[in-house]
Amino acid sequence: MSTEFTEWLRGRSDDQLRALVAVRPELITPVPAHVEGLAGRASSPSAIGRALDRLDRFALAVMETLVVLPSPVPYRSLRAQLARALPGTPDAAFRARLKETVERLRTLALVYGPEGALVPAPGVREVLDGPAGLGPPAVEAFRHHPAERLAELVHDAGGEGGESREALAELLGDPEIIGRLVREVSPQARAALNELAWGPASGRVPNARREVRAATAQSPIEQLLARALLAATGEETVVLPREVGLFLRDGRIHRDLSPVPPAMEGVTRDQGLTDRTAAGQAFAFVRAVEELCERWSVDPPGVLRSGGLAVRDLKRAAALLDLPEWVAGLVIEVAYATGLLAASGAVDGDWLPTPVYDGWRVKATEDRWVILASTWLTMDRAPGVIGERDDRDRLLNALHPDLRRPAAPEVRGATLGVLAAEPGLAPVPAAVRERLAWEQPRRRGGHRDQLVEFTLREAEQLGFTGLGALSAHGRALLPGGGGGASAVGILAPLLPEPLDHVLLQADLTAVAPGPLTSELRRWLALAADVESTGGATVYRFDERSIRRALDAGQGADEMLAMLERHSTTPVPQPLAYLVTDVARRHGRMRVGSASAYVRCDDPSLLDEVMADKRAVPLRLRRLAPTVIASKTSRPTLVDALRGMGYAPVAESLDGDLILTQLDVRRTEGPPQLRAPAASTGPEADVVAAAIRAVRAGDAAHQARRVPVAAPAGQVPRSPAAETIVALREAIRQGSQVWIGYLDSQGNATSRILEPARMEGGYLTAYDETRAAVHRFALHRITGIADIA
Repeated sequence: MSTEFTEWLRGRSDDQLRALVAVRPELITPVPAHVEGLAGRASSPSAIGRALDRLDRFALAVMETLVVLPSPVPYRSLRAQLARALPGTPDAAFRARLKETVERLRTLALVYGPEGALVPAPGVREVLDGPAGLGPPAVEAFRHHPAERLAELVHDAGGEGGESREALAELLGDPEIIGRLVREVSPQARAALNELAWGPASGRVPNARREVRAATAQSPIEQLLARALLAATGEETVVLPREVGLFLRDGRIHRDLSPVPPAMEGVTRDQGLTDRTAAGQAFAFVRAVEELCERWSVDPPGVLRSGGLAVRDLKRAAALLDLPEWVAGLVIEVAYATGLLAASGAVDGDWLPTPVYDGWRVKATEDRWVILASTWLTMDRAPGVIGERDDRDRLLNALHPDLRRPAAPEVRGATLGVLAAEPGLAPVPAAVRERLAWEQPRRRGGHRDQLVEFTLREAEQLGFTGLGALSAHGRALLPGGGGGASAVGILAPLLPEPLDHVLLQADLTAVAPGPLTSELRRWLALAADVESTGGATVYRFDERSIRRALDAGQGADEMLAMLERHSTTPVPQPLAYLVTDVARRHGRMRVGSASAYVRCDDPSLLDEVMADKRAVPLRLRRLAPTVIASKTSRPTLVDALRGMGYAPVAESLDGDLILTQLDVRRTEGPPQLRAPAASTGPEADVVAAAIRAVRAGDAAHQARRVPVAAPAGQVPRSPAAETIVALREAIRQGSQVWIGYLDSQGNATSRILEPARMEGGYLTAYDETRAAVHRFALHRITGIADIA
């Protein structure tokens, strides 16, 4: 760690240090004891890597230029070098953008020093490997060459002695010498250099460490190796030294450069049309989740041994929802991530709704959508990879544990951020990928581009976008957009009003001209089967569906009253006859447990059963005129009799009817809806308190202050809730407090603290009584009091 960097950081104002930790919050987790500790953490490889990942292409090019040029770099030299890569003449916009970027790099503590002598922060050169596609300097490239070989290379390059890397690097640092060496090689060798000039600067050749001299070199590669224009870094790898690469680039570090992001290509959409289209998609997605959970309440699919969902069950869900399989997978994954679905057991379990679903179901549609959409934004699962295979050629099913992709939430936020930057524009996917490649050049890759594709198509299905453009309610859920409450207010007026009526027809169907209320739709799902969906949903009544409602405890009069109340037309006579006829026959025959028995007040009906050849497998035996016994189980006997055309009902050992409730199966799940992970930085009060603690610790570190004496008197004691509130207030105001604290032996001690932050059950504070920054377990704090 550089002493100059530490002193520069110490000389920054409190506002500048607060700006630093606001954009790099990892620097105060936990709070460092002094500025030297802050500087060490800021220059660590992991912290520098995270900071570089936040740079756009232009800012990264500025950083690469500072790394390549000899330090310190005057601002004018930096500007002149970058200007060479511009497609046109540097203008005022370029100069303003460069000033802004350099200041931003200073804020991030990636660059320090005055404008006339800019220096990359310690550790940046090591992390920023291969800047701008250039190879390592000659001193690094020839590190593993023996002295004898270095002496030969110096001689063949035109030097007059020397067997060190420094002597060779000095020769290659002269453009005239490199020009002469390049002119000496064959056109084929020059072509090989041109292939490596703009990166990547490394390549593979057989027997790279061969020892050849310029006079005896025959192949193009041997000509380059003999003249130190290529350096062997392994048995089969070579690299182009940085000095040679800069010569081939004519002194330019970057081939082309733009201080502004690339323009977005796409179609401009009317915002009102976009919002209405997205609202329709949002409504459809919410209903799909509800329909899936309702069906799985009745007929849940099993959990695979690997923990996922079987392919056939995904196909069944897609057919049920009338959606493509990838959309059905998205519905399932979002419902699972929200906590609406869970496995009832790791072995031989089922995928069932959780109690959380019951709380979610009764909310307004717009509130339900915000919960689902917020979960999708922050979940680390990638539904788009369902159906692909992993590295071991295993199929990735829906709900499979290996669907997690840590980069997924960050890519979703970045992709939708690109759409938010261009209001009303529906960009083509290639334009979005190009923009993200400019905004986050260090995070590119095939998997990342794939996640961008997934995000765009999933956002359309969820209702974030409409016709490819970002909706107003989708924008509200992004950071700085107003949050869930704002999204609810925008979305609510755009959603269709649920209907409480249907059109009953004489062909035993009911037509729902629009979305129905939850109560009516659930009742129709029980008493009828969905025949078709689209602009209107068609439900069909038949004997089986009516019997299903009767099994659930509905009565004929109750069903007819429900139909009359919610139909805009009179109940057709065929439908009324169907309900009353099924209800009249329903329950005349009852099945109990013997293994199972059948009893009926009408002996003739039992005579029919005994005479039916289809009853032979049931192994029936007549016990009395009104009772038949069977060795099969009660559920099997009920299903068999229904298959023969009868309408039996099950009864308990006490002779009571057993009602079949089809929608009450639940499994244990999370106690409440999963809150989306916060994507914002630390709060301003926490940042300010952390900087105060660092400053106090630094002053003690420099002055070697003697710890202050603990206050005399009884150790403070107060209720835990009161203590927490007082500590939060002290953090907000930046004040000192007096606490009682139990040490590891259980002895109560007094401490004077300046609290900095409180999280995870610990308080980080500057301890005046120890003259250092410490972490305190909250459960060990006995109480708090003001300092007299």
